[in-house]
Amino acid sequence: MVKESKLKAVEELASMVKRYPVIGLVSLHKIPSSAFQRIKQELGENAKIKVAKKSIIVRALEKAGVKELCNYAQGSIALIMSSLNPFKLLFFLQKKTSSVPAKPGDVAEQDIVVHAGPTELAAGPAISTLTKVKIPAKIEGGKIVIQKDAVVCKKGEVISEDLAAALNLLKMEPMKIGLKLLAVWEDGKVYHGEALEITEENVLEDLQQAHAKAFALSVEMCYPTKENIEMLIQKAYMNAKALAQEVGEVK
Repeated sequence: MVKESKLKAVEELASMVKRYPVIGLVSLHKIPSSAFQRIKQELGENAKIKVAKKSIIVRALEKAGVKELCNYAQGSIALIMSSLNPFKLLFFLQKKTSSVPAKPGDVAEQDIVVHAGPTELAAGPAISTLTKVKIPAKIEGGKIVIQKDAVVCKKGEVISEDLAAALNLLKMEPMKIGLKLLAVWEDGKVYHGEALEITEENVLEDLQQAHAKAFALSVEMCYPTKENIEMLIQKAYMNAKALAQEVGEVK
């Protein structure tokens, strides 16, 4: 028989879920308690995070009509409820991450690159630690120097004990800790966390590319705008001059 306390917890959480237009699941894997509490505070009125047993979260989602999210309830999770749209919520969580050293068994979330240049490491056993994981190093002036950039771990690969030791020697902190958005529900649709993995820099870059392509197209079509009119006049002048030269009017 289901305990009354569990039923009450499900009811309360389901009631909370119904009050927000955007519902998500975040991973708590390897998140220190201090970092988790800080993020909760910084969310303020924008979002609410609720930690509960997985079974309670699943039952509450089903009761609140958000059962589509249940498929993503894997591992150590928490529920996040927000008035922000999924992308704004993701951007906020992305900004609330901290860099930490790599540990054996960690999975690289992006390519880990050791860049060329001098280090503070003195000549000695450290160079063997580096070269063991294929970091191109040599001795110059009594110090270890990285000869060229090297991708030492690709996205999705597991960091070995030897590589973790080498990265720690170099004082690199390639890992990020923060709340990872697993999936988000909005208006009956579920967006997988990876589908939302886009940064503000990505958006800006896409807008710049779109603007450049639109500008080039407008010039090619000779469609005048305040942005391209100067170039269109220059183009018209050059075309007219070329035509005049062709018919022999300009020498």
